[in-house]
Amino acid sequence: MAEEGSAPHPHLLHLLTAAAHPRDLSDAVHALCAVHGSHPGLFDEAYQRCVQPDACDWLEAAAAGFADERGLIAQLTAAAGPLPSTPGQAESEAALAGVRHAIEMLARSDRGGTATGAAAALVADWVEIRHLLARCATAFGIEPPPVTLPSVVATQGAMTRLADSSAVERAMTFGARQLLAQHRGLWDLLEARRAARG
Repeated sequence: MAEEGSAPHPHLLHLLTAAAHPRDLSDAVHALCAVHGSHPGLFDEAYQRCVQPDACDWLEAAAAGFADERGLIAQLTAAAGPLPSTPGQAESEAALAGVRHAIEMLARSDRGGTATGAAAALVADWVEIRHLLARCATAFGIEPPPVTLPSVVATQGAMTRLADSSAVERAMTFGARQLLAQHRGLWDLLEARRAARG
């Protein structure tokens, strides 16, 4: 997470500062809505399929907790107003659709552990994304609800228990790293859009 997660990405770090322009915050909220704001999302898909039966209870709790996050994203997107005018909008929309599709494929994987690993990485990476959502909520005058996702500590414990073979562990690691790669691509896109707006 420290190396491949969202936390060290320069654009996310910029968005968390007081210097971040409201249109950049708005752009980030719209992008997060495009990727994670629809139902069913990663947690829902992974829970419905439940290829790794021992993970079903954890996935159910994660899906329930993320429903609140989806509600917050919807609130913020409405409060943020229109998407900032940016050159290359059609290409951006295609890139966001690609990120969402890649995450959907992880959630629907038939390889035991892949969806669980991706879901665990989303829980851990969401800690940093939630800091951004809280920053946006303050800027847009919204009171964010408490986080009801499983904690990172509980998630780590669950993943340790679920990685009961080297094959499952490899699949979980693959899913996690692919999810984080999609998030890095998202921040790269938002950084390029910020540069394009000048």
